[in-house]
This record gives sequence, structure tokens and C-alpha cells, in this order.
Amino acid sequence: MRKQIAAANWKMNGTLEQANTLLDAFASAALDVNDNRLAIFAVPAPYLILAKEKLAGNPYLQVAAQNIYSKKSGAYTGEISVEMLQSIGINYVVLGHSERREYFNESNAFLADKVNIALEYNITPIFCCGEPLNIREADTQNAYVAEQLTESLFHLSAEAIQKVVIAYEPIWAIGTGKTASSAQAQEMHAYIRSHFAAKYGADVANNISILYGGSVKANNAVELFSQPDVDGGLVGGASLIVDEFVQIINA
Repeated sequence: MRKQIAAANWKMNGTLEQANTLLDAFASAALDVNDNRLAIFAVPAPYLILAKEKLAGNPYLQVAAQNIYSKKSGAYTGEISVEMLQSIGINYVVLGHSERREYFNESNAFLADKVNIALEYNITPIFCCGEPLNIREADTQNAYVAEQLTESLFHLSAEAIQKVVIAYEPIWAIGTGKTASSAQAQEMHAYIRSHFAAKYGADVANNISILYGGSVKANNAVELFSQPDVDGGLVGGASLIVDEFVQIINA
């Protein structure tokens, strides 16, 4: 059975004092998590060890890095390697976020290399895909997202692809206050699952968790997560507000 996941993406936000406060609050909150329902916190790199320590009391609260480099070590000043993450017990990494694609020119091929090295070190990629507004307005979002997935993931075996979590984020809904309707989210998630099914078969596709990201909030989480192919959310701004994200997790 595929897992339900509420993943927090703190992006480049928070001081050490603020991170301490947030992590303490989440560690002590009444969260409805279990073997099949996880909360994952993608925190800025300086706080990864802190987050591991603060959340260690609950195995269903996991920590993710926000990025890795495509090489395991070397002269790549400022980058973070999978060896580093593995050495501090980090089991998840966010890859392919639209901000990485747009601001840092990360290509589908480059992301394929990142996916490969993450899986080699048993770190689960939370792989982001999604279309900008002009693609949505042209009604070519399915082909756009299919290309992202095909070029970055379809070289993987059926066994390996089931270790990847997908996060569909319509770029036009990230941080804008706009949210895809629950019907739009379900339509795209169903399409993504069908795209995997065409390559790997329905059984494999049904084992892949697909999260929705894009202005997820407490007041829309229940409706979004009730859709049959929406397995949770990748949450930005709302994950920095304790009461808000607790409600999202429990949704």
C-alpha cells in the first residue's frame, strides 16, 4: 500500500531560534501518523542534524534535505552530497523543485543523475514535477509533465521507481494563493499514475505515492487529500505555521 505523506518544505526560511521553536512544537504535537502516514520535514541544510535530534522520538516524523549534488564527493564547493546525508541519517531528499529548475537551470537529465545517486545511497527522492501558467493555459500540461517524468525517471527499473515519491506542483499555484481545484489536482494525479502504468504496469503505478503541492492550507487539505490519486501534500508556507501544518498532517 502506498504511503500517505505530508511533507513540509521550509525552503530558505528560518533562523536557528525559529527552527528550534518549530521543531519542538511539531515534536510535541498530537499528530495522526503511523506506519502508512508520515510527516516529512525538508529543512534548510544547517538544521538537518537539529531536526533529526528534535524529531527522533517519533519514527513517523522524518527529515528531508532540500537538495543534493549529482556526485558523491569532490571539488564542488557549497554542494551537499548523498554521503553527507547518509552519514547523518537523512532518508529523504527533495529533487526537481520548480525553483531549482527555474533559478538554477536544473535539467531533466541532470535530475536523472541526482535521482540515481540518491537511490544508490538508499535515500528516497521526493521528485517534483509541474507546469507553469502558460502551459496550463495552452492545455498542454499533461505532455509537459510527462516529459519531465520520462526524461528523469523512466530509465529506472520497476523496483526502483516504487522507491520514488512524486510531488506534482502546478507552478502557477506555488506561493500565489491560487490552488488547483480538487478536481484539477485529481485529474493530473490520475494522469501521472496512468503515465507510470503505461510504462511499468498498474500494480507498480498504484504503489507510487503522488503528493500535491501548491498553496496547500488547512482549509483545503481535507478536500484535496480525499481525492483517490492524491496521497498527501508538499507544503511550503503553511508548514512554517505550527497549527496550520498540524491540521494538514492530520487531514
